[in-house]
Amino acid sequence: MDRIKELQEKLYRGELLTKEEIMPLTEAPLEPLCQAADEIRAHFCKERFDLCTIINGKCGKCSEDCKYCAQSAHYTTACGESYPLLSTEKIVEQAKHNAAQGVLRYSIVTSGRRLSEMEVDQVCESIRAVRREAGIEVCVSFGLLAEEDFRKLKAAGASRVHCNLESSERYFPQVCTTHTYADKIETLRAAKRAGMEVCSGGIMGLGETMEDRIDMVLTARELGVKSVPVNVLNPIPGTPYEKNPVLTGDEVRRIVAIFRFIIPDASIRLAGGRGLLGDKGEKCFASGANAAISGDMLTTAGITVETDMALLKEMGYTVVKG
Repeated sequence: MDRIKELQEKLYRGELLTKEEIMPLTEAPLEPLCQAADEIRAHFCKERFDLCTIINGKCGKCSEDCKYCAQSAHYTTACGESYPLLSTEKIVEQAKHNAAQGVLRYSIVTSGRRLSEMEVDQVCESIRAVRREAGIEVCVSFGLLAEEDFRKLKAAGASRVHCNLESSERYFPQVCTTHTYADKIETLRAAKRAGMEVCSGGIMGLGETMEDRIDMVLTARELGVKSVPVNVLNPIPGTPYEKNPVLTGDEVRRIVAIFRFIIPDASIRLAGGRGLLGDKGEKCFASGANAAISGDMLTTAGITVETDMALLKEMGYTVVKG
């Protein structure tokens, strides 16, 4: 416990922790670790909470073989839905609905390795319309785009790019073989060069170790990431990970607490799989997490914005742009 306090003080002095300092936290007593992580969150981020929603802007028939994904064309799952890029009208309609509920950040997510140039131009029109008619911040998750694409998207009004690392560089080849970790890193760097914020985390429960999770966030820290999604694997029947055990609430609490120690001023964001937690993430929001994706996920049901807003108010958080 004294060691935890020492690491806290180092962070408060503006220093970052090394991997050697972080690794012992994997075996530290859980409650003191989570309490310290929440104190670090309060010190660096106050009571600000970044709540965002997502829309599945293009669904199904993905060429990539990510082993967790219901939309991959490589697997047969119950997700039979498939459609091209949504119209501007539908994207704007959902953005207005989210904005009316008090959500300040809206992410458009598409399946596939990357959007085509024509699709990028089309979605730029949608982003302009969202900014004009809904006034909500726009994030994009369009795959392995290039710097030129990101510059177009930024000019259209998008402010943040999402591209999950998913796991560590060591473990990533066990997760996907149709693109590389280097592809992911270059996408994030291209977005940064275009002047955009970046959001990148991963999925917990793929068979990775805690060291893999730590290595992933250390890489994210090196890339200047300040928004770290923590997805909990929802084992989808028909995917290679269908028999993976679901992480416990305490396992997820330890993960978000350690991530807080790695990037103390980040938005540590509970994302996909939050509904698998018995308390829908409440204990994690007292263990270092200070952001979440609300509403439905891409292919699974989520937690309503109304429910989240009530919980966050009860916990003393204020929803702001993180």
